[in-house]
Formats: sequence, C-alpha cells, structure tokens
Amino acid sequence: MSADPARVAAARQLLAHLGVTLADLQAEPGPSLPTLAEYLPHVVAAAGPGARRTYGTYWNRMAAAWGERPLDAVVASDIEAMQRQMAVTARSRRNSRCGRHAGEHVIAAARAIYNRAIADGLIDAAASPAHRVVKPRRLPSTRRALTSDELEQINAAARSSGNDVLLDALLLRLHTETACRRGGALGIRLADLDAERGLVRLTEKGATLRWQPITLDLAAHLDEHARARGAVLPTDLLLRYRNGRAITGRRYDHLWKRIGEQLPWVAAQGISTHWLRHTTLTWVERHFGYGIARAYAGHTDSTGPATTTYIKADL
Repeated sequence: MSADPARVAAARQLLAHLGVTLADLQAEPGPSLPTLAEYLPHVVAAAGPGARRTYGTYWNRMAAAWGERPLDAVVASDIEAMQRQMAVTARSRRNSRCGRHAGEHVIAAARAIYNRAIADGLIDAAASPAHRVVKPRRLPSTRRALTSDELEQINAAARSSGNDVLLDALLLRLHTETACRRGGALGIRLADLDAERGLVRLTEKGATLRWQPITLDLAAHLDEHARARGAVLPTDLLLRYRNGRAITGRRYDHLWKRIGEQLPWVAAQGISTHWLRHTTLTWVERHFGYGIARAYAGHTDSTGPATTTYIKADL
C-alpha cells in the first residue's frame, strides 16, 4: 500500500525544518563524545610541563564553565566570550598588554584540547570550535638591546643591594655572556661546565642542547661558586644560595624587583633577564653577522626568523 503523498510532503517539510535528512535517519548513531571534564585529564597527561604551566589555569576555567558539555557542544562564541572575559580580568604585570596575552592563551589552550581530540579521532578538524576563533595579531615586542650605560647601572644596582650580591652579579654576568634564557641557566649542572675550555652546556626550549662559549674568568668563578656552595656530584645544579639549595626562578623575580626600586626606568620599562639576551645577541650580530647571532641564540628553526626579534635596529 503506497503512502499518502500529502503525508509524505508534510514529513519532508518537517524534516527540512528540523535540519534532518533521510540519510541522518538511516545512519546508525555513533558513540557519544566525552564531556570536556572527562576528556581534559587525557589532554593534561599528553601535554608537556611548559604547556601545563601556561594553559593549566585556562583549562581549569574551561572545565568549570563547560565541563558537563560534550566536546562537540562547545561553540566558537563560548571561546570568544571567555577570551574577552580573561582579557578584561587579567592581572596587571610589568609587561602587560591590556590582557592581550591572556586572551591569546585562552584560544591556544582551547586549541590544545581540540588538537588532541582531532589526533585521537574524536572529532574532525573542521569541527573544532577553537580553530574557528581568530587569534589576535601578536604585537611587536617592546624589548630591545640595553645601552652600555644602562647595563652598567643595572650591574651596579645588583652589586650594591640584596642578601647575596655575589650570586646576583654572577647571574647577570652569565646571562650577558651567554644570552641564555632563565630556564637554561637554572638547569646548568656541574657536569655542564668545562672550566678549562671556557664552555657551558645549555639545555633550553624544546630540549635543545648546545655548548656555549664563556670567558675563562667566568668559568672559573662559576666552578668556584658551585663547589663552595655544596655542588659535588656531576648532576648537582650549579647556581646555589649560601645554604646550598639550588636557586629557582624566584631569585630572578626578587632581583629585578630590587633593581627596579633603585632604578625607576627599569621598573617603568619592565626590564627583565630576557633583555640581556636581546642585548648580547644584538652585539654579536653587529660585530660578527647574522649567522653567528643565530647560532649564539641557539635557534634551530629552518629559516631563522626568530633571531630577527633580538637583533632589530634601535633608534
């Protein structure tokens, strides 16, 4: 018995109104997607320590806001709304850009979740709401190379205050000679110092490793510092407090806060250890060329554009 044409037409009209096709009705329902709260532990477990440190706060915010939703129930407007909210409520720091970095991190944190979901075959790449949100354009860095006079003032301020001027002076000298990052300096072990040849082995971003030249004078002082403060085994960290404990990143924070209290222009410009990296790499590029500066920076990208961040011309 054939169906009533009027009823068929009515059914088709209803399906069209609901946005459902006959193929949708005939397809077998697939397994339901996990909620964001259920899936987030997998993302955290697969992330590196840097990603967990940078995105952890934002992942927690997303779990609190969208935790009960399946992954495909989060839409681009949800991520954009959180981006705006985090930008407005971001804590004001010395290098703040009106919450711009916080907004960027929201999008990057969301993309990290959906990149993992795509890799695990849970959703299609085209279905990721995080990738439909445009990241704001990265503003040019305000960091620059310090002048000789500025560098001299910073060193004088570090040597004339604080509870361990020898350590602070050594830190500034190490970064000025090597252009290393904070993480690279904090990870130096006794085995990473070759005092005879004037070399220090640096392990930095992306687990890149290189031997960096330093003066024999600095090498001797680093060796003396480490052994006088309890470094014995090759795996013992080099930079230490007087009580023998290895220093942490908090030493840098206290150092620049103290220098900024003595030199207002340091606090006003938000000068930090990374400015020393800009200073040294600019000097190397001016005297020895781009290729040497790129190697001195430890940049391993194939095209080398990252180096230009540190060697741009000044006024």
